[in-house]
Amino acid sequence: MESITTTDIIRAFSLTLLAGLATGVGSVMAFFIKKRKTWFLSFGLGFSAGVMIYVSFVEILSKAEESLGETSIGDKAGWATLAAFVGGIAFTALIDKFIPEDVNPHDVKSEESMQPLKSDDKDANLIKSLQRTGLFTALAIGIHNFPEGLATFAAALKEPALGVSIAIAIAIHNIPEGISVSLPIYYATGNRKKAFCYSFLSGLAEPVGALIGYFLLWAFFTDMVFGLLFGAVAGVMIYISFDEMLPTAREYGQGHTVIIGLTLGMVVMGVSLLLL
Repeated sequence: MESITTTDIIRAFSLTLLAGLATGVGSVMAFFIKKRKTWFLSFGLGFSAGVMIYVSFVEILSKAEESLGETSIGDKAGWATLAAFVGGIAFTALIDKFIPEDVNPHDVKSEESMQPLKSDDKDANLIKSLQRTGLFTALAIGIHNFPEGLATFAAALKEPALGVSIAIAIAIHNIPEGISVSLPIYYATGNRKKAFCYSFLSGLAEPVGALIGYFLLWAFFTDMVFGLLFGAVAGVMIYISFDEMLPTAREYGQGHTVIIGLTLGMVVMGVSLLLL
């Protein structure tokens, strides 16, 4: 395997940081848009899911098996890739399991459930509840962003062009997460600065995840580690796409909007890979 340079590490970390900070974009958008006008988020999430699904099945899994094929396990590379893929899905599902449903940013909420946020009711219990929802959602997003940060970082470190595509997809995915943090805090306090700060900080968990992964794995960055990591990354991205992005996209807009975005995301990713 080719040696990793300082430039490679800086580039990979920068992409991860930009993807994580997209939560701040969502926070700002939350102050100016209404849920019924966010069809473009539906399209964007569908597009992002299309990118992640296509690149996971077509590119990342094949590179995982290729890396593992160059190690001592040889002809068992396919089995190892499958095990890593399932492990990535299981790991992400486990994170979801331990986060309460009422504050999980990836459990889709109906239009009716958002009504308290639009009310002028200044009841102290409601305000306390909204603040709690916003803070716990920020914590939940922070926990979710650790594996996402590691996925983006690992991909960018191994394949820079692939890392850019994944970083863009993750960034689009993080925009509605920023909205889900900032809305409750903003409606509870009326303080845009506080709502933005909590949303912004939740996104920083993504580069922190990259840093932790880097320091834990730096001494072991071999073909075996990259192969298993890429297999797990594909699992994480597939879980995010099917369990989080697509249900949320359907909630934000019409089903056809999601499918158009999904298909276009796959086409754009496919063309990009052919041109690289």
